[in-house]
Amino acid sequence: MDLSAYPLELPESDRPMVRFMNVTKSYGSLVVLDSLNLDIQRGEMVSVIGPSGSGKTTVLRMLMTLETINDGVIYVDGKPLTHMVRNGRLVPADEAHLRRMRASIGMCFQHFNLFPHMTALQNCMEGPVQVLGLPKAEARARAEELLAMVGMIDKKDQHPSRLSGGQQQRVAIARALAMRPRIMLFDEVTSALDPEVIGEVTQVIRKLVAEHDLTMLMVTHQMGFARDISDRICFFYKGRIEEQAAPEQFFTNPQRERTQQFLRAVKDAD
Repeated sequence: MDLSAYPLELPESDRPMVRFMNVTKSYGSLVVLDSLNLDIQRGEMVSVIGPSGSGKTTVLRMLMTLETINDGVIYVDGKPLTHMVRNGRLVPADEAHLRRMRASIGMCFQHFNLFPHMTALQNCMEGPVQVLGLPKAEARARAEELLAMVGMIDKKDQHPSRLSGGQQQRVAIARALAMRPRIMLFDEVTSALDPEVIGEVTQVIRKLVAEHDLTMLMVTHQMGFARDISDRICFFYKGRIEEQAAPEQFFTNPQRERTQQFLRAVKDAD
């Protein structure tokens, strides 16, 4: 990979919170993301939609550094995430750099991933204490504040096995927020939930959008929710952004034939 064409740091005048610059991800001959270029501005809420296998979740996994990239560079707040500067040039990031950069990013997964042996409160305290070095009293106060925000303070002493799916997902959101991220990633956070509890989680995300200055990237199959909550919709197809627009434009007047086909199929499925 020739990195000489990529800036060591993005200039202040052109610094989105996240930038994918010519990012490619492949597994052998299978190209999952194909020279992706995508900017996400500070405080923007972007929803990523598309058929299975289009590369949606891979975008989130690369931002969380759960996947390496084959080409290109990802920048977070102007600084390279996937690479670091050494002797005046970009080289692949080491684990220390990834850990440092990852501290500003929180992620909620489809299947919650709570620690089963810890209560809701302990789940939310663990990261701030172990990773951020917060005193336990401060971590507890932060955890209780966030559990209250997501409507789970009355369940703070319950273990995940005693909580419903919607309750577990709300605890997972509080746990991610306890690390004070500037970027929040949501990967199909409602798809493992029963229909009657999806509203619990979507309401929490709505509250985050309204009250917190977070940059958010959400992969979702819920078109109505994406339309209501997003600043921009990105439709992925075969590892590329086929079309992107503000929600009203995207859903009422899609320009590309493949987008129109997808929206018709989703509508028919509903």
